[in-house]
Amino acid sequence: MDFINRKKSLPIYGDDPRDSNQQKIFSAAPIYNDENLQGYLYVIIGGQAYDSAFADVESDLLRSQSVIFILAVVVAFFLVSIILLRILTNPLKQLTNNIRAFKKAGFEKNKVELQQWPAAKHNEIHELGDAFNEMAEQINYQFVQLQSIDKTRREMLTDLSHDLRTPLAALQGYLETIQLRGDALDKEQHLRFIDIAFKNANQLKKLVDQIFELAHLDGGQVTLQLETFPLPELLHDIVAKFQHRLQDKQLKLNIAPEHCDYMVYTDIGKLERVLSNLIDNAIRHSHQGGCISIAVNEEDNNKLHLTVRDNGTGIHEHELAYIFDARYRASNAIFDKKEHGGLGLAITQKLLRLLHSEIRVESQIGKGTSFHFCLNRS
Repeated sequence: MDFINRKKSLPIYGDDPRDSNQQKIFSAAPIYNDENLQGYLYVIIGGQAYDSAFADVESDLLRSQSVIFILAVVVAFFLVSIILLRILTNPLKQLTNNIRAFKKAGFEKNKVELQQWPAAKHNEIHELGDAFNEMAEQINYQFVQLQSIDKTRREMLTDLSHDLRTPLAALQGYLETIQLRGDALDKEQHLRFIDIAFKNANQLKKLVDQIFELAHLDGGQVTLQLETFPLPELLHDIVAKFQHRLQDKQLKLNIAPEHCDYMVYTDIGKLERVLSNLIDNAIRHSHQGGCISIAVNEEDNNKLHLTVRDNGTGIHEHELAYIFDARYRASNAIFDKKEHGGLGLAITQKLLRLLHSEIRVESQIGKGTSFHFCLNRS
């Protein structure tokens, strides 16, 4: 009646005569005999054949939609995979380009601009890139250091060549004189020439020894033999070693305090070399009748402060920063060509650094020079 009276919107479902559990779209119409209502014609739209055909079509449609959906999922998966792969490999490609550029620049970082990587601990490629940049920085630093060391060595060898040639030429000259004029020389001349040749040979040996010692220290293969020993005994032994030279120049060498019982823990051989170099330097730069002193003072941090002082020529203030460079000589220095090799202070500084100590210098023109360094007490 709802369908006939149009009380509901279409479509209207009704019971299926073949299956009471289903409802289907139907059509209905009243049947009249003349003007008398005889009944209604109830027709189900879409019978069994229709349902079968519709089910087949619906199945095909569902199958087609499934295939389309699967294809869409596959295409989307590949697109997402390509995007993700590009995102993941792009930093790796940048890192590869950085490595190639660094290699092409001859491993000189200042010739290439490397990619700066963000600090992301969860991203291994960024961490790798950051590590590569640090490695490149270290390689570049070492490369610059090697260039600087090589340049310094070339300059040092150039400077040393003069000092090597001077005693060598003198040695050769006097030996040739003895060889060519040996019979014409009297005994006194012969002995004097032999003595001069011997002194030049000794100077040449000292210079060569210093060159090898400095090269050995620069090579970083020096080992320390640390031990505990009384410092005063070493100081008095060194004074005795220089006694002859001190007497020749009428110099006084004092130790203050003269009597003490300081025990130190260091390498006795290298400390002896340091003190010998400083005293040798003081003797060469002191005037006749001058005074040299070695002072030992206690410090609060279980260290001993040593000072080697002379009252000689002194050093200009603007030259103090360079006196530990190999081959440097102060402009007002007193040159002793028979004994001076020019490397003593450079060797002294390197030895003290091996002993974990730094040397400091104070000087005034005409009043003398003081060298200061510290030692560990036992």
